[in-house]
Order: sequence, then structure tokens, then C-alpha cells
Amino acid sequence: MTLTATTLIILATVLVTTFISGIFGMAGGIIFMGVLAALVPVATAMIIHGAIQMVSNGYRAFLWRRHIDWKIFRRYALGSLAAVGLLFALRWRPDSQMVYLMLGLTTLLVWLPKSVVDFDIQKRFQAEGAGFAVQALNTVAGVAGPLLDLFFVRTDMTRHAIVATKAVTQVLAHFVKIIFWSVPVIAAAGLQALPPAWLIAAAIPLSMLGTTLGGKVLQRMTDVNFKRGMKYLVTAIGLVMLLKAAGIL
Repeated sequence: MTLTATTLIILATVLVTTFISGIFGMAGGIIFMGVLAALVPVATAMIIHGAIQMVSNGYRAFLWRRHIDWKIFRRYALGSLAAVGLLFALRWRPDSQMVYLMLGLTTLLVWLPKSVVDFDIQKRFQAEGAGFAVQALNTVAGVAGPLLDLFFVRTDMTRHAIVATKAVTQVLAHFVKIIFWSVPVIAAAGLQALPPAWLIAAAIPLSMLGTTLGGKVLQRMTDVNFKRGMKYLVTAIGLVMLLKAAGIL
């Protein structure tokens, strides 16, 4: 595939997936990671995905900033720091097939019965636990939205507060992912081995447009339809990722 074709596919995917994430606060990032892993090396995919998703989530957090629960974010960040230290100590990085497998398995978390897991990010120590687990998974798989969602489905937060608070936690998660994957790339081949800045620059306005359009749809949804629609969408995406990991697609 030519550079031009690859670039156009990436940019089109940015617009579509940020629109989806603008509605549900997740799902779009999983699709985007799957597409990138099919087009470029894993490290490059992680860096591009992290940069664009960081901007997309940052813009989403800005749009809904008055709904952010900053207390939850501060507690989440503490757990995230612990995960960062562990990941840099282990220095394990998956290949593309393992990334697809982890993406697929991650989406199935939305079907865990509420009676099995008692996650509620508003409860004591759970925001810290979410920060640790989500940061670790997001860094090695590229996406951890379904896991993060488990900590929000049992809260009494509105859909706006859920999307806004998740967005600001994901800004941190993707920033860490960029650093984690950039360090070995720069060490091996220098700064020139990083994805081109013009690609990120071209994707940023598209991510903002997709996020804005998705936010308009979110405004028209009810909290019940929001949570139900997110569950089935994420499951369908996960099945595709598992088929890709198995080599069927």
C-alpha cells in the first residue's frame, strides 16, 4: 500500500472513530487501534494512536469540562503512576497479533455480570485500582476503554460526567503510552524514526470535528440508551478483533 493510501485511510478512520468516541466515550479508540495495527508496525501504531487519542480525549474533556469529577481523576492518577513504574521495569511489548487478541478480550469485559464484579470508581480505593489496571492495559494493548467502563457502569454519575471524567483519565493514559513506546524507538533509530509530525497535525482537526459531531448525538440520547448501545457496539468490535487475532480476517 502506498504512503498516500495509508495516510488517507488513517485520516478517514480518525474522523469516524472520534465521532463514535464522542458519543460513547469509548469504542472508537478500539477500532482505530485495530486499523493502525494492520497498516504500520506496532510501535508506530501505538505512538500515532496515543497522540491522536490524547488530543481527541483532551478536546472531549474540554467540551464537557464542567462535568469532570476531579477528585476521581486525582485518585486515578495515583494508581496510574504505580502502573507506569511496573511497566518500565518489565519492558515487555507485544506484537500485532497479541495486540488484536488483547483488544478482543478487553471488549468482552462489558459482559461481566454486575454480581461478579463490584466496581464503582466512586468507592474507596477503586479509582486508584482503576488507574493501575487501566494504565497497564492501555499501555500494552493500546486501548482499555471497556475495562475503564466497568468502574463507571454502577455509579450514579450522568452520561455527561461519565464521558468527561473518562476523557480526562484517558489523556493521562495515552500520554504515558506515547512515552513508553517512543523511548525504545528513539533509542534504536533516533527521532527520525517517530511518526511524521504532519500526520498528527492533519489528524488533530479531524479528531476535533468527529468529537464535536459525536457530542451533538450524545446530547440527544438518554442515559439508558447510552449504556445499552455502548455495550453492543463494543462487543461487535471485539469479535472482529478476535477473528483478526486468529488469522480468520
